[in-house]
Amino acid sequence: MGPETDQERDDRSVCPGRLPEGPADALRATAEEVAQLLRRAPDTGAAVPGLVWTVGELAAHLAQANELMADVAAGRPRRHGDGTPEGIAAANEQALDAFAERRAAPLAAMIVTRTEAYREAVASHPAEETLLTPMGPMNRVVLGSYLLTHMLGHGFDLARALKRPYMVDRARARLTLPFLLEAMPRVTDAAATAGLDARYAVRLWGGGRFGVMFTDGTATVGHAFPDRPDCTISIEPVTFLLMALGRCSPAGATARGRVLAWGRRPWLGPRFPEYFTAP
Repeated sequence: MGPETDQERDDRSVCPGRLPEGPADALRATAEEVAQLLRRAPDTGAAVPGLVWTVGELAAHLAQANELMADVAAGRPRRHGDGTPEGIAAANEQALDAFAERRAAPLAAMIVTRTEAYREAVASHPAEETLLTPMGPMNRVVLGSYLLTHMLGHGFDLARALKRPYMVDRARARLTLPFLLEAMPRVTDAAATAGLDARYAVRLWGGGRFGVMFTDGTATVGHAFPDRPDCTISIEPVTFLLMALGRCSPAGATARGRVLAWGRRPWLGPRFPEYFTAP
């Protein structure tokens, strides 16, 4: 792997007991923007495109997830599924069945206050302490990236359902990298990667990079590039996030010039998203 990146230096400089300023601000801003979308919702019974949930069910899920992550950050372990995308989805449905609130205003308030509870939990605990989360062990900084990723993904769903602008920008999309890199080996599709040997270098426009090495189908992910990558991918950050969350078609992104691939085996580029199940 190559030399230490700016991101790795940033990760090492995180002070115990607080989130880095950028992620902390992004969490607060995203929660407020999701809440604003909800407050403008004319009907929480409306369907959400691409999901089986209504607007109210999606908002309830966000409120529940934010509470769960705040509890985990405060050192109160919470079980939620078995760590697989399928297990977490089943746990989500069980949790929704046990939670009746579907009104916009109360759910908007919960999303904001529970995000603040997460921030307060991090402020009073060591940021680098390893916690057990629904997606496996991670520290509070990576958990904050998980929380941001989750709100941005469902914020996209909510904006699409309400025909409102989406709140994500490139800066916030790059802040999801700590979680997405942590999650990628756990959501690798074993059938799609069976026997695969390949080395990827992925660059996000404007900053952010990582490498992925597949050895007999097993993925290893890190901030540095592998030596002699087979395929280099250059991708616009918001497109990367939406593609990682299954909200964007790789073919459509390529057609719009949002993702480029080259190298010794450039044909591996379009296949890359197929190797993972969206978390």
